Amino acid sequence: MQKRFDKELSLEELADLDDDAIDTSDIPELDDRFWQNAVIVEPEGTEQITLRVKKSVLQAFRATGKGYQTRMNAVLESYARSLKK
Repeated sequence: MQKRFDKELSLEELADLDDDAIDTSDIPELDDRFWQNAVIVEPEGTEQITLRVKKSVLQAFRATGKGYQTRMNAVLESYARSLKK
């Protein structure tokens, strides 16, 4: 049996592990049957726009660091998907 860890590992700690130290027994092998139904999905592109948002909203997202625009887009996308239901 593989070694259990006392705490959740960080991404850096996971990256440092040898492959044989990672328990993959619960992951099924991907056989030809899986790949027969696979579909290539191209990521949806983005479009540059000018958008007015409250300063407090922009400051809150900027405070989360690099990638804040991607996170803002994810929030908007989540809301847009909820409208389709």
